[in-house]
Amino acid sequence: MKNILYSVFVGLLLLVGCQSEPRKIVPEVPLVAAPAKIIAPKKVAANAATILSKKEVPILCYHNIKELKAGDGEMTKTYTVSPANFAQQMKALSDAGYHSILPKQLNDYLLYDVPLPSNPVMITFDDTREEQFSIGATEMKKYGFKGVFFIMTVSINRPGYMSREQIKTLSDDGHVVGAHTWDHHMVTKYSGDDWNTQLVKPKAKLEEIIGKPVTDFAYPFGLWNTAAIPEIKKSGYEMAYILATKRDAVDPLYTIRRIIVSGTWSTEGMMKSINSSFTKTE
Repeated sequence: MKNILYSVFVGLLLLVGCQSEPRKIVPEVPLVAAPAKIIAPKKVAANAATILSKKEVPILCYHNIKELKAGDGEMTKTYTVSPANFAQQMKALSDAGYHSILPKQLNDYLLYDVPLPSNPVMITFDDTREEQFSIGATEMKKYGFKGVFFIMTVSINRPGYMSREQIKTLSDDGHVVGAHTWDHHMVTKYSGDDWNTQLVKPKAKLEEIIGKPVTDFAYPFGLWNTAAIPEIKKSGYEMAYILATKRDAVDPLYTIRRIIVSGTWSTEGMMKSINSSFTKTE
C-alpha cells in the first residue's frame, strides 16, 4: 500500500513540474520568396536584307606610308601615302569630328542595331608594312584613333615588315589584328589544302602571337567569290572585307566594303571620297 501511495505522489510531482515549466515560444520565420530570375531577351540577328539597308560605315584602307621614289609606277603611287599626307588625313578626320570604330562595334551595329558613335570611321591597314606601326599607329594615337591591321603571316619578322613584338604591341594597345592570308595569293584561286594554308594556319599563328581571337579577314586585292565564303566561315572568321565592289546579297558580313586611300588624293579629296563612296548602293 505504501508503495502505491509513493508512486502516486511521485507522479503528481512530475505532473505539477511539467505544468509549471514555462512554455517555449518559437518565433515564426517569415517565408521569403526567392528572387525571380531575370532572363535577358535573346538578341535576334538582322537578316541580310536588313544589313544591306543600313547606312554603310566609311572604311579606309592604307598600304604603304612612305615617300615615293623617282621612277615609282602608277600602282605604287596609288598604294602609297606619304607620311605628311597621312598625318594631315588623320588630323582632318579628327577636326571633322570622326570617331574610329573597331570590327566588334561594326558587327553589333549591323546585326543588332547597336548605336555607333557620331561620324564613325574604320581605319584599316593591309600587308604588314613596318611603317604602319611606326608611323600609322603613332600618328593615330594623337587623336585617340584605333585601327585594324590585316597581317599576311609570311612577312612577319622580315625586313621592312612588322615583327611579332610589334604586332603584339598593336593588339595590347587596343588595335585589332586581322588575317590577310599567309602569302597574299588571291582567294578566288584556292583549292584543296589552300584553305588550311591561307585561312586556318594564319589565324592560329596570329592568335598565338596576340593571345586573343582573330575574327576578321581581308581578301588579297579585294577579290572574292561565293565559294570562298563558306570556307572563311568554317575557319572561324566573323567578318571579311573586300574593296569598293558590290556586296554579296546573301552574306554581306563577309563582303564589307572599303576604299583604298590613294596616294594621288589630296586630304580634301580623301574627305570627299568618304562621303561619295559610302552611300547605299544595293
